[in-house]
Amino acid sequence: MGTTRVEALKSVSIDIFPNEYVALMGPSGSGKSTLMNLLGCLDTPTSGEYWLNHINVSTMTDNELATVRNSEIGFVFQTFNLLPRLTALENVALPLIYGGVSRARRQERAKEVLDAVGLADRTHHKPNELSGGQRQRVAIARALVNNPSILLADEPTGNLDTKTSVEIMGIFEKLHEAGNTIIIVTHEPEISAHAHRIVRLRDGLVEADFKNDAIMKANDPSHGYLKQ
Repeated sequence: MGTTRVEALKSVSIDIFPNEYVALMGPSGSGKSTLMNLLGCLDTPTSGEYWLNHINVSTMTDNELATVRNSEIGFVFQTFNLLPRLTALENVALPLIYGGVSRARRQERAKEVLDAVGLADRTHHKPNELSGGQRQRVAIARALVNNPSILLADEPTGNLDTKTSVEIMGIFEKLHEAGNTIIIVTHEPEISAHAHRIVRLRDGLVEADFKNDAIMKANDPSHGYLKQ
């Protein structure tokens, strides 16, 4: 900012493996949003490297990063980010247009993921005809439509009531059980409690990185930490 140099992240080094369910936590200014932007290929590091599926994405151009984002990363945002004039089906199918998928296949795939999140009966409803929880389900379906390597959720329950938040976190758990890699950015302990691994950031550093023993004990050993 001006002449002031701000190091948002300092020598952060972490490995996230396929089928992990990780929560990134930290207070405001801890660096979690910057880390999320790097993981989501929305930003590039000023030093160091980021490898995604054995590919070094740190030096890619903006166009190359856009391709990676569309094919490898599914985003779920606190504010849903749905297009108001499009139906649920059209919102979910949107990433497939950029992928060059045929219209028939787009609709078929969008219906599949809407069904997976429990919205098979809301395909032709627009966002203003849906509840907050339903809108977030549409956003999750849209994030899944391209079969991404990573599902990246930024405060996914921030605009939802407690009951709906529990339902949305239940969906994430089912997605994880189905083999998806999930990274949730949150400052809420009750949300991070659903994750199987918690990474805490403070002042741009990894303050702690540990598995969630409560979740691990409650689940079958086949769903263990660092499953690949």
